[in-house]
Amino acid sequence: MSTLSIAAGQARGWVLPLALLALWEVVVQAGWVGANLLPPPSELVHTLHDLATDGALLGHIGISTLRVLAGFAIGASLALLVGAVVGLSRQVEAYLDPTFQALRAIPSLAWVPLLLLWLGIDEAPKITLIAIGAFFPVYLNFVAGIQNVDRKLVEVGGIFGLKGRELVARIFLPATLPNLFTGLRSGLSLAWMFLVAAELIAATRGLGYLLTDGRETARADLVIVAIIVLALLGKLSDSLLQHAEKRLLGWRDVFDGRAA
Repeated sequence: MSTLSIAAGQARGWVLPLALLALWEVVVQAGWVGANLLPPPSELVHTLHDLATDGALLGHIGISTLRVLAGFAIGASLALLVGAVVGLSRQVEAYLDPTFQALRAIPSLAWVPLLLLWLGIDEAPKITLIAIGAFFPVYLNFVAGIQNVDRKLVEVGGIFGLKGRELVARIFLPATLPNLFTGLRSGLSLAWMFLVAAELIAATRGLGYLLTDGRETARADLVIVAIIVLALLGKLSDSLLQHAEKRLLGWRDVFDGRAA
């Protein structure tokens, strides 16, 4: 695919957001929706400029990003460790997987009171909650990837004398990478979602705190700006993982959407 085609594809991704922004501006300026409830994009630009000028926005972004990265790293690492054991052993799966499936169904806010009781109000409960959010998508996709490895590939590896770590490195790991990246991208997305719940835990800085501050001061513009920044950061981090996925999995011959 040429550079021009890639650029054209990326440009098409901006059509819907820009159209929605234009429609949003027209609807509010026409008075169909109150500006106090849904500030127009032109007003949000001023709010964003004010936050960026005094350095507040950068500070909130920095602390939230560090929390997400720390929680995601912990959650994803534990998911890889546990997922490898569960995926490679049906006996271990029988013991552990039902419990993880039950824990996965617990809403993020339900963890908040317990984490406050256990870990206090510092950074530990915030990062722990984000790690919980990141753990389950990575775990589920990694286990599914391992268990869906073609039996013939494993048998061929055995024929060539691959055992133990060599079998995992040469057969299981390449075969599970597509599922793993799907899990990592989903886990990172959930880490950003759990960030808001995490920053409700006595936070004084961060994008979640900015949301709370906007609600308490009845500033819809502040709330919407925080939501937009969260969306942009989530998209940026997902794009970085997507780029890494394309680089590492460039050997795959998959459907690219162009063939009939």
